[in-house]
Amino acid sequence: MTDTPLAPAPIRAAKTPKVGIVSLGCPKALVDSERIITRLRAEGYQIAPDYAGADLVLVNTCGFLDSARDESLAAIGEAIEANGKVIVTGCLGAEPDVIQRAHPKVLAVTGPHQYEAVMDAVHTHLTPPHNPHLDLVPESGLRLTPRHYAYLKISEGCNNRCSFCIIPKLRGDLVSRPIHHVLTEAEKLVAAGVMELLVISQDTSAYGLDIRYKPETWRGAEYETRFLDLARGLGSLGVWTRMHYVYPYPHVDNIIPLMAEGLITPYLDIPFQHASAPVLKAMKRPGNQDKVLARIANWRRDVPDLAIRSTFIVGFPGETDQDFDILLDFIREAKIDRAGCFQYENVAHAESGKLDNHVPAELKEERWHRFMEAQAEVSAARAAAQVGKTLDVIIDEADDQTPGGWIGRSKADAPEVDAVVYVASKSALKSGDIVRARITGADDYDLYGDVA
Repeated sequence: MTDTPLAPAPIRAAKTPKVGIVSLGCPKALVDSERIITRLRAEGYQIAPDYAGADLVLVNTCGFLDSARDESLAAIGEAIEANGKVIVTGCLGAEPDVIQRAHPKVLAVTGPHQYEAVMDAVHTHLTPPHNPHLDLVPESGLRLTPRHYAYLKISEGCNNRCSFCIIPKLRGDLVSRPIHHVLTEAEKLVAAGVMELLVISQDTSAYGLDIRYKPETWRGAEYETRFLDLARGLGSLGVWTRMHYVYPYPHVDNIIPLMAEGLITPYLDIPFQHASAPVLKAMKRPGNQDKVLARIANWRRDVPDLAIRSTFIVGFPGETDQDFDILLDFIREAKIDRAGCFQYENVAHAESGKLDNHVPAELKEERWHRFMEAQAEVSAARAAAQVGKTLDVIIDEADDQTPGGWIGRSKADAPEVDAVVYVASKSALKSGDIVRARITGADDYDLYGDVA
């Protein structure tokens, strides 16, 4: 006998082993979860819809903000209480000591996008079926989104060093996927019925920088592993394609002509974060308000229906009343269609926590409310301008509250984070249909219309 503790014996399920999964955080984490469940199903595991039906539970965590870390730790605790057998992965998994101090009963902890380590942990604690069938998984993989749209992750990590962000510490530097792999995956998704591709990464416009824009062959043509060629390739597939998390490098201007041609959805998700030069400098973000406003004006000159989504932080250390007023002026002048706003948090291990002149909590709260009021005015005006127009709308689901009603989105609206379009139709529709709808009304964000 020794004092070395024995590893827990693998659970040998008499029936097909089932794994539950809790996916927290951003769409990039959701894609990680989709890859994990695809691997699980390929090996013959079933995916359980609840804690009670699972032989063990995977919790894919977020660790970007302290509030997200708290949510992740709470989700782990809930899974342990409800099921008892929990494996943790994701961004917070990069700090295993934090998880194990809070929840010493977790079976294993792995970091973000460590798919092999996740599968090894599952194998250790839940024996796979003896003879998994190869046809358990469709060619396009398994997804957690509806059939008609899918997130397409093009890279991992980030080379930027924003002072408020710990993503490079959690996920490492930029690692781009080869462009022919990305385009082939997109092609398979479209063949499986996807009508809308949402391109995601931590820094979409930096795509390919780490591999020096290496050229690859797809469909018999050469494409460089870079933002513009990616847009060209995806634009040839004939579906809506949205570009998310686009760092505002100058070469972003190059895809505007593709939007004007109708190849790429006229939508840009650019996290500007602020507009005041001193705040942007403290954030270690690029920033020249006048130049950005001029670029946006040029984009909208060439693509009048361009929608811009962004995220901003109020109450960053050192932010003055003047800095905040500059931010409000910017969202009004730039006419930001969709905006998310966060009150600054001291994220563990982020450089910004060491900055001077932190803004009091009550002032951050006041500025957040003022920002949201100003943004609602801008969004309402943008929405009102759509009344009388006929727009393409992709249908997401039936409106259970309205007979003959359906809920969809225009090209200005990404799923989950933006507005919706409520449409009435005399004929039955289904998720994924793209219809022409005449807009008859609007509120601060959402539109109302009839199928033309």
